[in-house]
Amino acid sequence: MMIFFVIAFVAILYLIATYNRLVSLSQQVKESRSGIATVLKQRFDLIPNLVETVKGYAKHEKELFEKVTKLRTQVQKLDLDKADTKTLSDLAQQSSSLLQRLMVVVENYPDLKASENFKKLQETLEKIEEKLERARRFFNANVREYNKAVLTFPSNLVASMFGFRQEEYFQISKEEKETPKVEF
Repeated sequence: MMIFFVIAFVAILYLIATYNRLVSLSQQVKESRSGIATVLKQRFDLIPNLVETVKGYAKHEKELFEKVTKLRTQVQKLDLDKADTKTLSDLAQQSSSLLQRLMVVVENYPDLKASENFKKLQETLEKIEEKLERARRFFNANVREYNKAVLTFPSNLVASMFGFRQEEYFQISKEEKETPKVEF
């Protein structure tokens, strides 16, 4: 009889410890997703400044400027901290695509490239892109650890009992991997 209580006690301790570990890992994933959202917001805040600087030189790029404005409006309506991974990934991809197009436009305007204001914006963009890459790696590392806990035996039994599900990695598209290169 005593053995039964010891086994039950150990099982309950394991259940509690595993549940708490899963909760902790889940919170780390949410926190790191929020880090990506913060950096994306910085990127989205910088894009209008880039666009305004480029507008003075490239007045005929109206379609590109309208797309940037539309994306910015879409982002402002969202609470990025509460957005799921797919939404953040899609927004990152769209903004990368627009930034690439913007940088192609810039290549056609040597005076713009020489502008001190534009150079500062490019430096800021480069720093933001580096932060975003670090945030993605941090997020994916947290997702990996969380998913391992959710999928491996015996913690997967506790995970399924309490509804813990796998998280999606922050994927980037082929074109986003070619983020605009900032060159001086």
